[in-house]
Amino acid sequence: MAGVPETGLTTIPGRRISMIAPSDQEAPTMSIYKKPQIYWRATIVACAMAGLLTGEHRIIFYTCQSNLIVIGYFIGTIYWMIQRNTTDTPAPRLRGPVTFWITITCLISHFVLNHGDSPIPGLTDPDPATRLTNWSLFLLHYVVPLMVIVDWAAFGPRRQVRWRDLPLWLLFPLGYGVTSVFRAILFPTVANRYPYPFLNPVEQGGYDGVALQMLILAVEFAVLASLVIGLDRLAFRLTGRTELLPAGKALATPTPDAYADRHD
Repeated sequence: MAGVPETGLTTIPGRRISMIAPSDQEAPTMSIYKKPQIYWRATIVACAMAGLLTGEHRIIFYTCQSNLIVIGYFIGTIYWMIQRNTTDTPAPRLRGPVTFWITITCLISHFVLNHGDSPIPGLTDPDPATRLTNWSLFLLHYVVPLMVIVDWAAFGPRRQVRWRDLPLWLLFPLGYGVTSVFRAILFPTVANRYPYPFLNPVEQGGYDGVALQMLILAVEFAVLASLVIGLDRLAFRLTGRTELLPAGKALATPTPDAYADRHD
């Protein structure tokens, strides 16, 4: 590009280039084992597995399903990081809903099931069996969700989720509620027929009450998802983006479609 052969800088609208690597020398890379991300994510997996293995948890519960999703995603992430020696996460657009789904676990547990009561006293219960159960629930309902949220906030990458993904984020929690109700209708004698009180027509005054509860939750989930995406976009704008380009390497001019994708 004319006017910049001495430095090798290529200007790209909407991006900021902070450093230029020599064209004949690769930038040094640090071993992934010296990065905090891999140990943080391994701890997430360990805590989720410990919570599931130390308590009596059934797959019908949203808590169990959301934590299994977290385990699967972060095991895949750790494998990806080791194979590619990178802190990047695979399927970054999936990372948003995984964070959102496990956050729901924390919020429902704390505000709906525990009515805002602190879980800390139960961790020192004098009965060993009860104490173990409380620790199991504490890991699944609080520790894992908070660690995943910190991972999302601290490590990025930013602007990978899109506003048009929001309805897809809602499919799992709302689909869980609908299938749970149909399961209770089709199999009235099944164990844990209504996994949660807001799905129980006896406690909600009939299935109309259950439908109302699910509608309220849908609105609340949509607001929460919008908040997550909005904060991600805000963090991107506040921190900006830096890139490392080899000198003399030109980048293709972004197409109008690329601009539309970046601003959706």
